[in-house]
Amino acid sequence: MEKSIVDRRIKQMEQEGTRFRTNVNIGTEITGSTLRNKYDAVVLAIGATNWRDLSIPGREAKGVYQAMEYLPWGNKQALGELEKEPEINAKGKDVVILGGGDTGADCLGTAIRQGAKSITQLEIMPRPTEERPSNQPWPTYPMIYRVSSAHEESGERMYSVSTQEFTKDSKGNLTGLKLVETQFSNGKFEPVAGSEKIIPADLVFLAMGFTGPEKSDLLNQLEVELDDRGNIKRDENYATSSEGVYVCGDAGRGQSLIVWAIAEGRSAAAAVDTYLSGHTQLPFPIEPTARPLMV
Repeated sequence: MEKSIVDRRIKQMEQEGTRFRTNVNIGTEITGSTLRNKYDAVVLAIGATNWRDLSIPGREAKGVYQAMEYLPWGNKQALGELEKEPEINAKGKDVVILGGGDTGADCLGTAIRQGAKSITQLEIMPRPTEERPSNQPWPTYPMIYRVSSAHEESGERMYSVSTQEFTKDSKGNLTGLKLVETQFSNGKFEPVAGSEKIIPADLVFLAMGFTGPEKSDLLNQLEVELDDRGNIKRDENYATSSEGVYVCGDAGRGQSLIVWAIAEGRSAAAAVDTYLSGHTQLPFPIEPTARPLMV
């Protein structure tokens, strides 16, 4: 989403009376108990930022980063907010991205802008077909081969491969990745014997998805329960197990698209309005259990 759209909405909310306090560590500088004592209702919209890692030999090599350790620097650079080169910079380097989703595409676009020497995006799944599969009829969301604007610009995509090891030099600097081709057999991805190879890399970005909200002090202080997927548990009114505390967006749903977060935010606002005043005229677009059409 364009930053100008976000800035426009923030300005509108400020004019409507919303007060924003930035650069505050909630859970430390302001505790959960302070929030509960000061406010009649609290809404958690903290996202699902608990990233997946890859525990393989060489993970400690200098040059292996999580995508969300890298992307904020790219944003600051694009906005002209950095007085010097970003701490994590792809300029002139061989870059490898693990993960084929939206976050991986963001890493690709940022590395292109920074002038990477080469960019390779790896995916353990086989390359999807360009036509809608027969077992995924409209209006279900089809698993097809998609090309983002970043993919149109540059980069190579490799499918059906798995990373076995990060290689490094004597100083601990990343030098490459040891890969193996995979095939889906007996319900899991199996390595193909004799397909091992090493590709060069100066930087690796892990973009393999997220597993719910970070398990922070705030969640402990608010005493909210988690479900079996690690998300914050909620009822049909977006209420958590803690009285007066609500949750919406990725923190309760799991990693998803912004359109779902917007709809959930509106629904949670209606639920909170009902909780505080006994009624509401606000729209309640979706139930918290609503999901995209799948097969």
